[in-house]
Amino acid sequence: MTDALFGLFYLVAIVVVILHFTGWLEEHNMEWLVFVMAVLVFPVVIFL
Repeated sequence: MTDALFGLFYLVAIVVVILHFTGWLEEHNMEWLVFVMAVLVFPVVIFL
């Protein structure tokens, strides 16, 4: 089950990065998602 959660987390992170580089997040004022994902990476990496 934890492998599925890690996979889901990384899938969401990749989607956020792609949307950031295409400019979609900035157009919709959702750039804060990049910072949220950056903060959430540290606990996930420590948990591994």
